[in-house]
This record gives sequence, C-alpha cells and structure tokens, in this order.
Amino acid sequence: MEPTSPSDPLVALARAHGVATDYWDWQGCHAPIAATTIVAVLAALGIAAQTSDQVESSLLNVDERAWRRTLPPTVVTREGWSPWVPVHVRDGDRVTLTIDLEDGRVWEVTQIDHLVPSRQVDGVEVGEATFELPWNLPLGWHRLVAHLDAAALDPTSTTATLVVTPHRLDLPAGLDDRRAVGLAAQLYQVRSRRSWGSGDLGDLADLGAWAADAHGADFVLVNPLHAAEPVAPMEPSPYLPTTRRFMNPLYLRVEDVHEMSRLEPISFEYVQGLAARGHALNDSEGVDRDAAWALKRQALGLLHAVGLTGARARDYRRFRETQGEGLTAYATWCALAETHGLPWTAWGGPLRDPASAEVATFREEHAALVDLHCWMQWLLAEQVRLTQSALRRSGMRLGIIEDLAVGVAPDGADAWGLADVLARGVTAGAPPDQFNQLGQNWDQPPWRPDRLAEQGYQPFQDMVRAALRDSGGLRIDHVIGLFRLWWVPDGLTPDQGAYVRYDHEALIGILVLEAQRAGAVVIGEDLGVVEPSARDYLLERGILGTSILWFEWDGDTPRPPESYRRLCLSSVTTHDLPPTAGYLGLEHVAIRERLGLLTRTHAQEEAAELTAINRVRDALVDRGLLDPRAAAAVETAQDEDAAASTGSGEVSVAYQGERTVDEVVALHRWLAQSDSRMLAVALADLVGDRQAVNQPGTIDDYPNWRVPLTGPSGILVTLEDITSECGADGATATRIFQALQPP
Repeated sequence: MEPTSPSDPLVALARAHGVATDYWDWQGCHAPIAATTIVAVLAALGIAAQTSDQVESSLLNVDERAWRRTLPPTVVTREGWSPWVPVHVRDGDRVTLTIDLEDGRVWEVTQIDHLVPSRQVDGVEVGEATFELPWNLPLGWHRLVAHLDAAALDPTSTTATLVVTPHRLDLPAGLDDRRAVGLAAQLYQVRSRRSWGSGDLGDLADLGAWAADAHGADFVLVNPLHAAEPVAPMEPSPYLPTTRRFMNPLYLRVEDVHEMSRLEPISFEYVQGLAARGHALNDSEGVDRDAAWALKRQALGLLHAVGLTGARARDYRRFRETQGEGLTAYATWCALAETHGLPWTAWGGPLRDPASAEVATFREEHAALVDLHCWMQWLLAEQVRLTQSALRRSGMRLGIIEDLAVGVAPDGADAWGLADVLARGVTAGAPPDQFNQLGQNWDQPPWRPDRLAEQGYQPFQDMVRAALRDSGGLRIDHVIGLFRLWWVPDGLTPDQGAYVRYDHEALIGILVLEAQRAGAVVIGEDLGVVEPSARDYLLERGILGTSILWFEWDGDTPRPPESYRRLCLSSVTTHDLPPTAGYLGLEHVAIRERLGLLTRTHAQEEAAELTAINRVRDALVDRGLLDPRAAAAVETAQDEDAAASTGSGEVSVAYQGERTVDEVVALHRWLAQSDSRMLAVALADLVGDRQAVNQPGTIDDYPNWRVPLTGPSGILVTLEDITSECGADGATATRIFQALQPP
C-alpha cells in the first residue's frame, strides 16, 4: 500500500513545528514523508493531528501560543547583536524590562517605538511591547525580567533565560599555525596488566603519555565515557548511555583511589583479591563489562565506607554543591536501580516520578547508597582531571578529547530524571544511507526542542559543561542532530521517519560559549545525509567538521587531499567501519552479508567496494605514496580471492602482512597532504587490528563494543605490547605517525 500524502493543513502544521514533510536522500532523490509518520511525530511533540478538526485547532494554537506568554522562554543572541524582544501584556498595561547579568549587575532595556496591533487571545485583548537588547551585553548566561504594574497574563513567563554567545569559536593556541596529530581509541579495548578486563583512566594516561613521548601526539580522542547502568546487564554501547552528564565508574582505576591507603588490612587484602580476579579478565576473548563492574563495585563499596577527611572531604562537598540537584537525581536513580532492579518503568508508580514524596523518602532511607554514587562521580572527575594534567605535562597541546553521544537509553537515568524534556513515542535514528541502506533506529528518545527552550537549555548546558570540564576538546557525534534529527515513530521502520528541526543557533551558540570558556576545540561528526548549509554554518561558528578518507569523493574519483576542509578532523577510518586492514579486506561487506543488511547481492556489493578501494589505491600510486609493484601484487591477489570468495570473508586473506602495512601508511600519507587542522590515527590501525568494533544497525547480531584489541592474526594486544620499545608493532606505529607529518 502506498503511503498517504499529507493534506495541505497538515503540511502547514508540521512546518510550524519544525517537522519535515519531505527530504532529499543519500542518492539525491526526493523522498516524501507519509501522513501517518507526520501525525505520529507531531503527537510526540504534544500536537494533536489525527483528524482534520484537530489539525485546524492545532494550527490556531500555533498562531496564538507566543501571545499567551509574557516573555519568550529563552533568548539566544550573539555578542554585538541587539535583537528585539516582544513582551505580551494586557492591552494598555505598562511594562519595563531589565537584565540580571550573571555577574550580579542589573541593566535596563530600552523600549522602542514599534507598533504591533493588539489581538484577542482566550477572550483577552493582548498587546505587544517591543524592547531592544543592548549591543554591548557581555558573554554569558543572564536573565530577562519583565516588571508589570498589573497581573501578568502568565505569571510563569515573566522571566526568561538570556544567553549571549561568541560569533565564532577560536582554535586553541597554536592549532592555527601547526596542526594537531593524535590518536583515536576505544578506551575499553586498551587493556593493561593493571586493567580489570576493560581499559580505564589509568590506561588512558599511560597510552597518552606514550603517544606524546614516542610520537609527538597532541591528543587522544576516546569513545564516550558516559555512565551506563549500575546493575547487570550493562549496555555495551558507549553511544547508548543512561546519561550523558555523568561518567561510567567502570573507567575508574581502583588502585589509584586515595582511600586505598586507609583500608584496614583485611579489607585491603580483599580488594587485592578482587583486583587479581579483575586482571584475569584481560585474557577473555570479549570485553565482559558485567564481570568487571561486579568486581569494581565491591571494591568501591569498601573504599567508600572508609570515608573522607580533611581537604578531600571539603573538595567532595564542593563537588556535590556545584553539581547540585542533577547529581543527586542521578545518584538516586542508581540507588533505586540497585534496590529495585531495572527497567525503572517496572517500579511502583510513585518511584517512576523523581519529584514524588516516595522518591524523597527513599533518598533519605538510602542516603549512604546515594552518596556512594555521588562519590564515584567525584572520583571520576578527579581521575579525569589528573589524567588530563598528565597528558598536558607530557607535551600534548589538547590532551583528552571526549566524545558526546547523540542521545540516551530509553530506560536510563536521563529518561527518568529528564522525562519532561524528552519526546515519547519516537526514537532518534537515521534515514538509509550508503553504509546503512535500511536506515537506523538508535533506540534513543530525542530532545523535545520546545521543552529545551522552556527550560532555558539548562539540561543541554549541564551536559556540555560536564564534557568540557577537564578536556581539551569535544567531539559531537552526529552534530547534524543539532540542526535536525531523524525521528522514527514507534512501530515503524527506520526508513519511515521524519526530520525534526532544532534551534541550531541556540544549541550551537551555547556549545561555542561553553567551549570558549573551557579553552577547548569542538569537532562535529558531520557524516551521512547532510544539508550543505549546515556545514557552512558550522564553519562560520568555528566548529571543526569530520572527514573520513573512504567517504571523500568527487564523483567517482577520490577527493584530492588538498581539497579537504581546513577546519576539520581527518582520519582514514572511524569506529563505524572496520580498522583499515579489515576495510581493505572487505570485512564490512562480509559482516553485512552475514547479517542480511545488504540491499544488493554480495557480488554487486563486493565489486562496488573493490572498485572504490582500487581507485583509492591508484590515486596513492599516482602521487608516489605507494609502490606500484606492491599495489599491482595486491590487486592480483585480491582478484584471485574475489573469484574464489563465497561471501564469508575469504577475500580478506590477501591483505595480511607487510603489504597491508604499506597501504595503511600510504593512506595516512595521503591525509598528511591535506590542510586539515587535526589528523587522527586509529589505535586499531597502529596494531594491525582487523575486527570492527561496531556494525551500525545491529544490536546483538554482532558483538558491538565488546571486541578487544587484537593484532593482524587475531591475538590479543595489551597496552604493554603497544608501548614497549621492542614491541612487534612499534615500527608500524612509528611509520604511521611519521606519515602524518607535513610533506
């Protein structure tokens, strides 16, 4: 059955709420959106549109909604701008407007002579006064206050958040003159002798110090460190966290907690035993987060019981005060999860409401457990701070670059504590594209743009500030989601979604403001289906884009590195593709064939990918970056393997050994000929790993985010293997880092 086209009034209603009624897909084709999808997306925004009468009523409400408020919920402007602000009062009432600056000063705002006809709203004649904000407002978070001589139409809207943002985020000192080269790593994969089955912040410090000392690296870009569930099963995907404001205690280095020295001998010995069991997990073929966390949770419980004294006690109190209600709410959810299990939607009715008296009572009765989860967040902040300091001392210009996931789990802490800001009945995702031809459903409730504005963007501010607290940069996964996000209604397939618009001037302005205050760089992952105007806007605001070599094409020709964007983080691969050795061996095709994710035959897909890889290889040869004899030998072996391939990955055999290393080095030399301000090499490429860490569009069909770091032959690789001067992979790492130096 063909999808029903939306009526003209439904189209008008959708557009008024930022819901797209069509779009252009990854192949450049026009794609209309069905009426059923539009109605479902509007319902998630609280807009009734199931009948023509509802559509008509909702359209009338659109026209009147701003007139019901005294002030708009939030005003975001730029430094030097002087926008007009409408103020609604009963017709004839007097009103003045002031600004409470964040530094405590109060400024008056000038009313201008701008006649707007009054109108009837809900039986009341409403007038509009217009005020012009001063052009010289300081950067920061301020408050608009309307002062009326009579009762307000809406007493809850007489104040509004005012945010003044920079026009552009400047690059950190030195980055404009000399580009930064660094590592991209999945931290949980980086296991050392001191790890408990999963890489931790101590491992990050050691990895970064090695990269800086041995190879002059300027940063380590890590996967999101966001918090996961405090009870098993722990979600393996770092991109599906329970909250984006707080971190996963799994990344704590237990032995580095100061209170270890104050444990009683018997407790110290017990923790040492837990550590030994944790170290044994390093030999497992997969990353077992549940087993690792079960051990760390026991150890951290014992350490928390020791208590804090002196300066550490004072520092912890300040941390709790600074983090405020958000930390307490998150810790309360964790304590509830440990007590009642998950999902929280199965808890007793009152416990599903963070503001209920029952939740307050639970918090009081389980104060120690709530405090434990607050304390673990303080430890994480401390260890991140110490790690960043160590990396900067080692010579890194940026140090840690954190990664911000697109959204959160539908049954996580944020879905509980921030339920009024998240949309229900839909999930975020992506329409079909070249590498995910069925589309993607990320199982994440998206922000409601209207509710964010009503809350002065505080949830977004809290999240961004936390990520920038002790890092040199922030990568925004799917940064295009700050412009528009693909919403998939419950019960529909990923290709049956619709785009919803966000106020990108507000969201990106806030991001730029917070990054400038933190002295950090911001990188936007702008891959996939992207409107060209979005990239232009990001460039204007000083947000770096992302270029992945395999995605950079001019028609059927690899895009020359000289034409890569300057304000950009460029790399050969990304975590959504296999490491380069695996990609050259068509591991991505083999995986999708096994999982039934291809929309054309295996032979067609393989031929298309081989053609693209060979065109890149030819371009490397033409530039003198790859020995033509080696390239010819690889292509011959490739053709022989392709002819014999049964679709189960045999073709990849041709890419093992020195030929693969030569190609990987040549690909990085290609990047070095670009003018991109940042270049990243995947840790997996340094060790010759072939295994993909993630296959987009799958959950348990592939062991996403549970794959350990291995070498070319599939043998586990430890941090000691990587950093040892005589390690087997040392020469490869040196060659790749040298390849990234300017030609």
